[in-house]
Amino acid sequence: YVGSHMAKTLTELGDSVTVLDNLSTGHRDAVPERARLVVSDLSQRGFLHNFLEQNDFDAVMHFASCIDVAESVRDPGKYYQNNVTNTLKLLDAMIANNVRRFVFSSTAAVYGEPKYCPIDEGHPLQPINPYGYSKYMVEKILADFDRAYGLKYVTLRYFNAAGAAPDGSLGERHDPETHLIPLLLQVAAGKREYLEVFGLDYDTPDGTCIRDYVHVSDICSAHLGALDALLSDSPSATYNLGNGGGYSVLEVIAAVEDVSGRRLDIREAARRAGDPARLVADAARARRELSWSPRYPGIRQIVEHAWDWETRFKSASRPLAKQKAPVVSARPLANS
Repeated sequence: YVGSHMAKTLTELGDSVTVLDNLSTGHRDAVPERARLVVSDLSQRGFLHNFLEQNDFDAVMHFASCIDVAESVRDPGKYYQNNVTNTLKLLDAMIANNVRRFVFSSTAAVYGEPKYCPIDEGHPLQPINPYGYSKYMVEKILADFDRAYGLKYVTLRYFNAAGAAPDGSLGERHDPETHLIPLLLQVAAGKREYLEVFGLDYDTPDGTCIRDYVHVSDICSAHLGALDALLSDSPSATYNLGNGGGYSVLEVIAAVEDVSGRRLDIREAARRAGDPARLVADAARARRELSWSPRYPGIRQIVEHAWDWETRFKSASRPLAKQKAPVVSARPLANS
């Protein structure tokens, strides 16, 4: 999701981009025509070393991970293997081949239950599920690799990535889908009968959870800032990515109804364990040090772009565009 938007952003700026993906959840047609797609897996240690040895990369942006919190509780081994062990294999190959600039997609899940809100980067790191722990562990590995091997990194802790490319060419395509906005849009599009809201009795103005939604295009602009910082030999750093305000579940529902012009069937359900009432970012450091200024901070624009994607492409049940990027298959894929 975020990786495809980043590849689009970089190629539009004229950068040379190689996408490494096992396509377990990715889509060939989401790779820009001007990018090269290499189909392989981070579990393939020998391939990674050869691949980095044979190419000349300025930096690596790492978006590949398993992200379903509930699944991480049911199957933690999958998350530690894919998110931690496979990332370590990538880092080992980078160090061996003198590629020492790394941008890492982390998550607000490293904070766990918030002690205060908005959450800044100095908040205690106390993950409460294997997904959060897996990202936390990689963050610790990166700090150690910086000290020992001179690997320079920028860690970006996303809050709630949302939205779609403003031109309607890319959007969110998870299967199964677990994120609020695309689920609501599926109800609006007639693909789901209703949506359950987990808890209406939180200590918030309308009783529903508040989350900080950040547009996927704004996440990409933060990655550009991170890349520029690394190419300028700035020290390693960690940043929150969020808008600092937050919207409740009922406010998001209202925005979807307003944008789609359709009344949604919403049903109440019991609270889910571990859902904090508020998760809102303090992203002042990213604004200050990366000169990051979100272009689409409002929930309506986020929903408008996602709805455009839903109606123009997903509802039409057709692919984005015929894949024209060169494709390289590199050894049979291992399960990740």
